[in-house]
This record gives sequence, structure tokens and C-alpha cells, in this order.
Amino acid sequence: MAIPCRHAKLLAWIEDVARLTGPDRIEWCDGSPDEYDRMLAMMEADGLAVMLNPAKRPGCYLFRSDPSDVARVENRTFIASRCREDAGPTNNWVAPDELKATLRRLYDGCMRGRTMYVIPFSMGPLGSDISRVGVELTDSPYVVANMHLMTRVGDGVIRVLGEDGDFIACLHSVGKPLPRGGTDGGTWPCAPLADKYIAHFPEERLIWSYGSGYGGNALLGKKCLALRIASVAARDEGWLAEHMLILKITNPEGQHKYIAAAFPSACGKTNLAMLVPTLPGWTVETIGDDIAWMRFDESGYLHAINPENGFFGVATGTSADSNPSAMQCIHRNTIFTNVALTEDGDVWWEGIGYPPPGRLTDWQGNAWDPDSGKPAAHPNARFTVPANQCPVIAPEWRDPRGVRISAILFGGRRPTTVPLVHEAFDWSHGVFLGSTVGSEVTAAALDLPAGTVRRDPMAMLPFCGYHMGDYFQHWLDVGARQAPEKLPRIFFVNWFRKGEDGRWLWPGYGENGRVLAWIYDRCDGRGAARTTPLGLMPTMEAIERPDVVGHEDMAEILSVDREAWLREVVLIREHYEQLGDRLPARLWAELAGLEERLRDA
Repeated sequence: MAIPCRHAKLLAWIEDVARLTGPDRIEWCDGSPDEYDRMLAMMEADGLAVMLNPAKRPGCYLFRSDPSDVARVENRTFIASRCREDAGPTNNWVAPDELKATLRRLYDGCMRGRTMYVIPFSMGPLGSDISRVGVELTDSPYVVANMHLMTRVGDGVIRVLGEDGDFIACLHSVGKPLPRGGTDGGTWPCAPLADKYIAHFPEERLIWSYGSGYGGNALLGKKCLALRIASVAARDEGWLAEHMLILKITNPEGQHKYIAAAFPSACGKTNLAMLVPTLPGWTVETIGDDIAWMRFDESGYLHAINPENGFFGVATGTSADSNPSAMQCIHRNTIFTNVALTEDGDVWWEGIGYPPPGRLTDWQGNAWDPDSGKPAAHPNARFTVPANQCPVIAPEWRDPRGVRISAILFGGRRPTTVPLVHEAFDWSHGVFLGSTVGSEVTAAALDLPAGTVRRDPMAMLPFCGYHMGDYFQHWLDVGARQAPEKLPRIFFVNWFRKGEDGRWLWPGYGENGRVLAWIYDRCDGRGAARTTPLGLMPTMEAIERPDVVGHEDMAEILSVDREAWLREVVLIREHYEQLGDRLPARLWAELAGLEERLRDA
């Protein structure tokens, strides 16, 4: 095919990569529906994809990955900054030259027998000042199809790039060369775990990925570009690249606000982004479910875009009860990975809300025995779907100007100690709250004592491309440059409190809209609140509680357990000490202030 661009730097890079990796042919992706359909038909013919029943799931396909290639591989993910200290203690670091030498050996001839696809893509709406262009070179048609859904691909991106525009170079290979004319024969292509590398070179804005064909390891626009590389660009350029959903909330009077929220995994991020509130008159619409890029405009207000074009969501646990909008979203034109297959060509997973409808084929392609104790779907089974299929997608989700953020929420899964909601006193206190985010784990989950808090500050621990202490300082700096009255208010929420008897004290899901309503009112200077050592907390009457929550339970989840919080101070101090002398002094002062307020309470 004809080369659709004249960008000398891009063409030279493609030529260098082709010389190293040795593909049989090179194909430029145009982002067309015909191209997408051709990728899926080709993989179906090769036995890698299963077309689902068109009467039940029109346009949907199922893939099964290798058991070694089912999730992000954090221990094989590297931040190769020039200075080791810049990566910080929470990232894996290898010297850039050493890592490149290792990868060049692996890349040598790795695309033999395959096509190298050139994917020009935009993270964010075309033409937005906040958006970024990337180009991914890959030998995986699965990646091509998923990038069609997750990003803006094709000729429009080439036009934005022009002849000399900036782009982020993304190189990916599954790491499994083929004999000429060979196929994968229905076997998911990838390299052994020890040869998997997801490498980021932040100063060069460069990503090299080898050996994995799955998810964020291979769809390089997602976590690699949109968070790890973008977080470094955001630090250098004065904006924020965050692991956050964005939602639009409208009150009964028809007025709306936009809220961004960061939660670690398994804390209901996608569910909140697509919330169906139970509170009469309130509605929630989705801007994005995973990533927010945010800049302050010329007036000093924070505006955000969702840089993605689709959802790459966890299927397991998604149901008509937990997320009815997502269930409608994935009815058609969806790529499913590692879910179970029903006899009539539909999908099933644990937590879908109904029993298995007959015999199942599990995520590894075997007949599933319900008595085996093994799941039918992998716990990290996924769906990839275009965002415009979401029934509650907000009309402005593609607005290149972004939406103005009124509130930022942090939270984690905390069965004890942390109340339902509290508001930060100011921006720096809000940064402190975000820096303490974590979820309690069970002994069964991580072989740790029950109640251990696994810290994931601002839900960015696996995704920050530089030292977390410098990241906190960046948050403090961008806030200090703005007028305080124009900054978003910051809140900490916790839907997961339990009583001593193990009961959930708050029902969650659609009832969380009641908490959002109080947050909405606080942004307008309304909503009753009382001052506590933790921050500003709703009074008992400020949140209209659901019928299933009694007065005593509500009092419990809006209380401050002084002794428990003094123990929490010790844990936060231990967490901070791991980040060394680059932790901002302001956060140490915030921690000291919390301890003082607790002792004086």
C-alpha cells in the first residue's frame, strides 16, 4: 500500500525497526471499519478468535490468551530514566542503555513471518490542545483491533501529525516469530514470562514492549502512554495525567458538575463512572472510566479530557445489578478476552448475576467442571468496547476543550477506620489525603495479616513514570499556582465500611449517588458539614440515607475512631518513610497536623 505520510522522522524510525525485527511486510492502519473487520476475520480463520452468536452478541468475538499472559506484568514493567533516583523506589529501574541492549537482542528478527502494522493513533479528541499523538508498531492483529476501539486510529491522526509533528514512539512485538507462510494455529502468541518486558524511557518519550500480547502490556496507548509517559510530560509541562474516571452529575434542577475520581483496582471505578443513582431527580453520565488528562485553562479552572475512545473493563463481577450501563454497552461490537463461552455462543463469567446457562467452555478452552473449584472465567477477564456505545455517555465526552472539574475524589477499600466521606480543608490537605490511599487486604489475597493496608497513593503507584515523592510535589505545585477559590474541592470516600459483625454498613452501587449529591452541594457552598480531625464531614442529616441504613449504622460510618486513626498515623508514617527524602515537607506537616488534631480531640 502507499505510504500515507511524509513525516521524515517517523518514516526513518519505521525503517529502522523493520530492519531490526524483519517482518515479511509492513501495513499502515487507516482506522476504517473494513480494516477492523479484516483483522477479526483473519484471527478467526487462524483459530485465535471465536465469533459469538450474532443473535445474542452481534459483532462480538472471544479470545483466549496464554495462561502466562492474562494481566499487566508489574514485575516486568520498567521505568528506564537516566538517573535511577528519578524512577523512585516504587518502580523497577534498569539503565536505559542496558535495557535497550537487552531488548534489541530480543527484537532481532522477532517479526519474521508476520506483518508489522503501523498504527497512528490519538489519545484524546483530534485537534485538542490536551491530546497526544502516538504511533505503535506491532506484529499483533489483536492489538490493531483493540486499538481501533480504545483510541482514534487512522488518516485523521496522520493529518494532525503533518510532516514534522511530535509523536510518542511505541514499539511492540508478541515475541514469537513464524516460519514464512506460517500461522499461530489457534495458539495465543507470546514469549515466556522471563522474556516479557514493558519498558518506558521517559526522557525520550519512548515505549518498547516485548513478549506480551495482552491488555496494557500491548495496547501501548493505555497505561504506558496515557499514564507512565504522560505523567512525566505532565510534570514537565504543568498539567496532570491521572488514573481517574470522569463523570457528569446533574441535580433535579437540571444543573450539572463534573467530578474526577481515583480508586485502586477492585474499588468500583467503572461502576461509579456509569452510576445509576437511586436518589430521585439525580442523574450521572460518563465522560471516562479510567484516565483523565487535566489542564488549568486561562481562567485558572481545571479542565479534563478522557484521552481514550473506549472501555477496557473487567468483566468478572459486572452484572445488571453492579453496572447495568456496562451490560448494555457490551451487547454488541465488543471484544471479550478470557471469559467463559456458553453452548449457544454467548459469554458468561462469575458475578454476571445468573447461574451458568448449561455447559460452559472455560477461559482456557476446556469443558468447565463447576465442582472443580476453578473459575470458568479468568478473574481479570476483559471486555473492549467503544465508548460511544455506552447508554449514559455524556454528549461532551469528545469536547476538545475538556470539561471543568468541580471535585476530585480519592478512595479505597477500607472495611474499618475510614468514614463514608470527608472533605479536605484545602488543596494541600487534599493532596495529603490522596497520598494515603490504600485498600485493606485479606490474608488469603496477599499472604499478609488481615487488615494490612496496601498503599496505592492516588491509585497511581503502578502507573507513575517517576518518583512518587516528586509526583506529590507536582500536585502541590500546580495547586499553589492557582487561586484557591478556583481549585476543585477534594474528598475522600469509602463505600466499603463493615460493622463488627461483618455486615456492609453502606449498600453502595446506586446509593453512592447520595454521597455524590452532598459533594455536589459542597461545591456550591451548601451541604451541612462539621469539622473533624480528618476534615469536613457531613452531619447526620446532610446525606439522605437509604432505607436499609439505620441511624446507628449511619452514625458509625460518619464517626472518627480516635484510637484507630492514631494507629493509622503510624501506618502513614511508615508509608512515607519508604519514599525517602523526596517526600514533600508539606505532607510531613499535614501528617503532623492530623496527629495533633486527633490527640486534641
